[in-house]
Amino acid sequence: QVQLVESGGGLVQPGGSLRLSCTASGFTLDYYAIGWFRQAPGKEREGVTCVTTSGNSTYSADSVKGRFTIARDNAANTVYLQMNSLKPEDTGVYYCAADPTGGDSFCSSSDYSYSRWGQGTQVTVSS
Repeated sequence: QVQLVESGGGLVQPGGSLRLSCTASGFTLDYYAIGWFRQAPGKEREGVTCVTTSGNSTYSADSVKGRFTIARDNAANTVYLQMNSLKPEDTGVYYCAADPTGGDSFCSSSDYSYSRWGQGTQVTVSS
């Protein structure tokens, strides 16, 4: 079965950290740019960050710069999102997605570029 599965979400206090994982099954992530997106209650989905096939991140939302880091482990067929210094406004459902047109020098911040999506994992930042 071809799918992306996110994991690692949960409840964390402000200032805490979480690491999300995005693991592919049924296909290899090597040839895909990968993006992380999130959707807060009552808001539109927004791009968080992305990583090219060569492991470079060419986009991060201003709100997460310096706090979130994306990394890929092709051997594990997994992309990670390390989230530090979490804030209540980071609360939402986090999705990973794969873009087959993404190359080694660019990844898109637009969800229109991504054709395969995971089911999402809930992140709640609250005291």
